Amino acid sequence: MLLVGRSGGPEEQLVPAAGFELATVKIRGLDRDAVWKNLALPYLVPAALRAGLRIVDGFRPDVVLGMGGYVMAPAVAAARSRGIPYVLHEKDVRPGLATRIFAGRAAAICTTLPGTERRLGGRRVELTGVPLRDGFTPRTPAVPPRRLLITGGSQGARHLNQAVWSALDDLCDLFEEVVHVAGQQGAAGVTEHGHVRYIGMAFTENMVELMSRADLIVSRAGVGTIAEATAVGLPMILVPGTFGGGHQEENAVAMVDAGAAVRLGDAELTGASLVATIKGLDADRLGAMARASASVGRRDAAQRVLKVLHEVARS
Repeated sequence: MLLVGRSGGPEEQLVPAAGFELATVKIRGLDRDAVWKNLALPYLVPAALRAGLRIVDGFRPDVVLGMGGYVMAPAVAAARSRGIPYVLHEKDVRPGLATRIFAGRAAAICTTLPGTERRLGGRRVELTGVPLRDGFTPRTPAVPPRRLLITGGSQGARHLNQAVWSALDDLCDLFEEVVHVAGQQGAAGVTEHGHVRYIGMAFTENMVELMSRADLIVSRAGVGTIAEATAVGLPMILVPGTFGGGHQEENAVAMVDAGAAVRLGDAELTGASLVATIKGLDADRLGAMARASASVGRRDAAQRVLKVLHEVARS
């Protein structure tokens, strides 16, 4: 197995440390929020595609798995040009640009959330979920909830952080424990705001343990956090981010439609609205949300993706 990643990305440390071979490509994605950053793409993309061809020709894979996003483009494009079968994995309900570009000749497309298949036409689509690290074990959250987990994802969420801190006393009155993962941009804030029931941190490697203790989660609608929460079976209050073309909005809608979450719009988010939303969840609603969350979760996602890869490689 060979992993292909971005030159200068965190994979340069993570992949070798995990014992796998890594090849890197110098590439950058399309920035929809700061268009001027795209000026170098006409120079970067052709070089990245040539690098992808060199990597694929040297490794000679039986099948290529593209995990979504611009980083997969050089290797997947090389596979397509060499007639090597490839499988795509799309994390969001709304397929990203790279998935849309390469979907037409993909042998199969693995998806994470319900609804993506309607956007991909008649192609072979498998609802596999997103592969997770070990340890996310299903459980029955306490009702009424005793422990609240709040996270803005790996990058944090400034608006969500501000709402939490403005309502911290009320939140700590509602819960025995409030755990808040604020991201690097919230590092200073977690030290400035204190309460005996409040545990604030900028970052954690131990989301498995935090999820295993939580009874309710408030988060952005990133697919990684949703996948982890549903693997455990946690009811969710989702505050979709407005960045990246608003793709998180559709992730949140999918979870609301499944009955696993309630949505709180970023424009309506305040400390008061967050507290009101939590108070509006009675015991029956929370129990139903937890059951729906568990039914959506895919704890065996990695095995499901591998099954697709084996079938494609043998066909």
